Amino acid sequence: MSDVSDALDVLAGDQQLAQDWLGGLTANSALPASVLARLLTVEDLPDWTSSWITRHPLDRAKTALLVASPNTAHRLEVAENPSADVDELALLARDPELRVRWVYAVLVGDFGRRIPDGALETLAGDREVKIRRMAAQPSLSLPVRARLAEDEDASVRAVALTAELWPRLPAAVREALLADPEPQVQDAIAKLFPGEPEPLPEPELRVQDPNPFVRGRAAQDPEVPTALALQLAEDPDDHVRLCLSMREDLTEEQRSAIAYVVPHGYHMAPSWIEERGHEPDVARRAAASGHVLLRRSIARQRHLPADVVDRLAEDEDFFVRLTLCESCEEAPHELVLEMYTYWHGLKWSFLRHHPNFARPGLARFADHPNPRLRRAALDDPEAGPELVLRLIDDPEVGPWARTDPRLPSEELHRHLGVPGYARGAAVNPALPPATMHRLLDLAGVANPSGTS
Repeated sequence: MSDVSDALDVLAGDQQLAQDWLGGLTANSALPASVLARLLTVEDLPDWTSSWITRHPLDRAKTALLVASPNTAHRLEVAENPSADVDELALLARDPELRVRWVYAVLVGDFGRRIPDGALETLAGDREVKIRRMAAQPSLSLPVRARLAEDEDASVRAVALTAELWPRLPAAVREALLADPEPQVQDAIAKLFPGEPEPLPEPELRVQDPNPFVRGRAAQDPEVPTALALQLAEDPDDHVRLCLSMREDLTEEQRSAIAYVVPHGYHMAPSWIEERGHEPDVARRAAASGHVLLRRSIARQRHLPADVVDRLAEDEDFFVRLTLCESCEEAPHELVLEMYTYWHGLKWSFLRHHPNFARPGLARFADHPNPRLRRAALDDPEAGPELVLRLIDDPEVGPWARTDPRLPSEELHRHLGVPGYARGAAVNPALPPATMHRLLDLAGVANPSGTS
């Protein structure tokens, strides 16, 4: 390590390299808490590192550092990081800054995160109305919800009321709420006791309604008899005919007889596929349909039977195949690779994260003229350092090769002193913590703890 340190020492004072090191370290997934603690003291990180804390992978120790930071911006950003430790984040419910408590209250259950015991109860006792209002989430304990039902603010009282809570409130509290003059409280109570819904007009009237929106709803409503719905097959409105064409109870012959128009862009899946697309029989029927929107809809399922995947992977419609790759974990490797290679949509690079993308053999693309495929070569799990070295100077793929942990240590440390390469080298998770600390020393970053 002393040889490496000596080699780096000659770079002291190079401000551009220092900025590349600092910025690169913010994106290093293997950054230890001791290095993070020093980075948090840097006031002028490169502009391109904006909001880096919201993206940085965090464990409990690093989350604790950020939650305890005296810098309000750090605490705001850690609340937005999906990987942050939820138990450490819970301390933000008592943060002295209203902005921090508010962001935590808004995001406490987002990203699929567990809500720690006591977090909502703490927020429910906040002095700020908007935070108490946010605390009234479904998992809030009934005793605390009951307390909010008597809150001094009407908006808090309104959001606290639920059908589960109402019968458990003391009679005096229920009477006070029933007599509450605030409209929002009365609206909340009315939703608890909605009464009988107004019946829909007779199906015949809905099918003949002058409003195309009403006819469209009737066209897709399974309660409307098939024969009656088919009267809309020649409706002048494109949307009405499209809704009709996607009914579950139509035969393929009936479906193909409707002059529907396939719209451009995103479309809603019919309710029967949304609700039962996970059922093999439903999936097979939709995948075999001549209606392209039914095939695109079923391709959105996260999991599908093997025979359905095979059929959709060979579909003549590009967007059926693309949707399968974007949504279904069983989409075949060859198809995912094809879409990654040739699709020009904004999210083409996301396909690299498909579970069937990385495969042995991708290294064969190391010399391919398509830079996307040369980049894919780096995802070959069996490729060694020689592949990384082969691509290190590639003008289009080199930036990813320089962050690859298979890069030999000698080359990795050499690149720390090469303009244009230093940033990628600092991002590389194979960089030893001691080297990270040495880079911070050379960049003039304080080290109060003396960690190395």
